[in-house]
Amino acid sequence: MSGGTGRQFFVDVGPLRASPGFRWLFGGMTLSVTARQFTIVAVPYQVYQLTGSTLLVGALGIAQLVPLLLTSVVGGALVDSVDRRRLLLITQLVLALTAGGLALNASLEAPLVWLIFLLSGINAGVSAIDNPSRSASIPALVGEGYLAQAFALIQTLFNIAKTAGPALGGLLIAQAGLTTVFLVEAALFLASGIVLLRLPHLIPEGGGRRFGVESIKEGFSFLRDRRLLQANFLADLNAMIFGAPQALFPALGETVLGGDATTVGILFAAPGAGALIAALTSGWVGAVKRHGRVIIIAIASWGAAIAAVGLSRSLWVMAFFLAIAGAADVASAVFRTTLLQAAVPDELRGRLSAIHVGVVAGGPRLGDFRAGSVASLTSPQTSLVSGGIMCIIGILAIARWLPELPAYRPVHDQPQE
Repeated sequence: MSGGTGRQFFVDVGPLRASPGFRWLFGGMTLSVTARQFTIVAVPYQVYQLTGSTLLVGALGIAQLVPLLLTSVVGGALVDSVDRRRLLLITQLVLALTAGGLALNASLEAPLVWLIFLLSGINAGVSAIDNPSRSASIPALVGEGYLAQAFALIQTLFNIAKTAGPALGGLLIAQAGLTTVFLVEAALFLASGIVLLRLPHLIPEGGGRRFGVESIKEGFSFLRDRRLLQANFLADLNAMIFGAPQALFPALGETVLGGDATTVGILFAAPGAGALIAALTSGWVGAVKRHGRVIIIAIASWGAAIAAVGLSRSLWVMAFFLAIAGAADVASAVFRTTLLQAAVPDELRGRLSAIHVGVVAGGPRLGDFRAGSVASLTSPQTSLVSGGIMCIIGILAIARWLPELPAYRPVHDQPQE
C-alpha cells in the first residue's frame, strides 16, 4: 500500500471506474459474500437449536476444516492452471446447491444434524477454490496501478457484508425461519454466477501451468524456506485458534443474555461493524513503517478485546468489545496481506494464496472447536477469557521465536546502509 496519507482518507473507487471486468467481479462478490454471511449465522444457530450443545457447534469447525485443508492443497495449483472464470462459475453453482440442500433439510420435521455437517464441509471445501480464484483474478482485471486500491475495495466490501449480513440473517431467521434464509442464500449464489458470466476469460499468465504434484510441492517448498512467511501465517493461526468467538454466539445470545435469533445476529455483526469503520478510515496505513510490529500489536489487541467480551454481561458492551476486535482484525489483515503479496513472486501467487486461504479459513474452524469444547467443560465466558489471554501470550511467543516478524518493514522503507 503506497502513498496513503490523510489526503486519501476514504477508500478509492478508481478500480470500479477504470475496469469493467473488475466491476462485474465486484458485483458478483457482493452477492456471494452476503450469502456466505447468512450461512455463518444460520448453520451454527440451527445446530444449537437442534442439539443445545456448544461442543457440537464448535465441532462444525472441524467438519469444515478437513475438506477445506484437503481442497486448498490442490486448489492453488488448479487456480494457476485453468481458466479462473470457469472455476468461479462452477463454485457459485456448487455453493447454490449446498444452500438448497440446507433449505430442504431445514424444511423437514426433524432436520438431520449429520447432513448439516456434510453440506457445511462441502461448502468449506468449495470455498478453498473460490477464494484464491477471485484473489488471483484481480491483477489481470485492474493492472498493477490499481492493485492496492482494488484490494482495499474488496476489504471494505467484505466488512460491509460482515456487518449487514449477520444482522439481516438473524432478523430473517426470527421473522421467516431457517428454510427461507437458506433459499435466499441459494438465490444469491445463483445471481452471483449470472453476474460473473460477464467476466472475460481469465487464463493464467503463460497459458497456465501444468497441474500436478510437482506444482503443489513447489508452493510448499517456497514457504518452508521463508521464516517471515511462516511467522505471518502462525500469527493469524494464533489469533483465530485462541480468539475466534463465533461458535459461542448462539449460547451467548440465547443462554447468557436471554435473547433470540436477533440477539445472536447482533453478536455476529458487531465485529464486522468495527472492521468496516477501520477499513473505511484506513488512509493512515500508508504512513506505517514497521508493518511487523503493527501485526503484533493488532493481534494482542484482538486477544484483549475477546477476553473483555467474556467479562461482559450486557449485549451492547459485548458488541462494543467485539467491534474493537473487528477493527484490530482489519489492521492485522491489511498488513499480513501486504506482507504476503510483497514476499511472493507472481508465478506462485495462486498456490500461496491457497495456503493463505487454508490458514485464514482453517484457523477459525479450529478456533470454533476449541471455543466450543472449553465452553462445554466450563462456560462460554471462561472460554472467551482464557482464549483471549492465550492469544496475547501466543503472539508474544511468536515474536520472540521468529524475530523476522517484528523486524519486518517494506523493502522501500528499509534503512539504508
